[in-house]
Amino acid sequence: MRRTEAAKQLGGFVREHRTDGARRLWHAGSWLGGGTVGMAFGVPVAIASVGTTEGAPQVAGLLLGVGLAGWGLGIWRLVQAFRTRGQCFDIHERGFTRRVAGSATVIPWEDVAQVGTTSGDDRPLADARGMGSTCEIRLHSGRRIRVDTFTEDIQELAAVVHRAVHLGQSPRGRGR
Repeated sequence: MRRTEAAKQLGGFVREHRTDGARRLWHAGSWLGGGTVGMAFGVPVAIASVGTTEGAPQVAGLLLGVGLAGWGLGIWRLVQAFRTRGQCFDIHERGFTRRVAGSATVIPWEDVAQVGTTSGDDRPLADARGMGSTCEIRLHSGRRIRVDTFTEDIQELAAVVHRAVHLGQSPRGRGR
């Protein structure tokens, strides 16, 4: 569905919130690269430490652990990147459209049951690492739409949905 078709169903277009898929892929590559380095050093150290009880087995375990954790997190981010490629949330006066990988789902405000946000990890650079704020939009059908920190201006997206659903304050279209 194109934006103009959704605008006909949901009223005037207000704004869009794009998900930064390139940044998510960069994160996946970083985790996979770190995991590969950990494994590249961990496997030879593990092989060399066979039969010893000194510090080498602990170092090998640490390196292999880093490698496996990096691969696991990298694969997780990679799957996320492919599942949400091209994701964008278009806010309209009477609802929003979630566009993902060429398909679009029109969701009127009446279909939204609850909106929740979490600040997640409040350590420095949490948002840059993709582990900061999240927003979960629950629909009356039981379906959940999770939006993470890779989506631009996630706090404003959550606030607009909350105001429209719980306070009855629909966003206004451009020029209104």
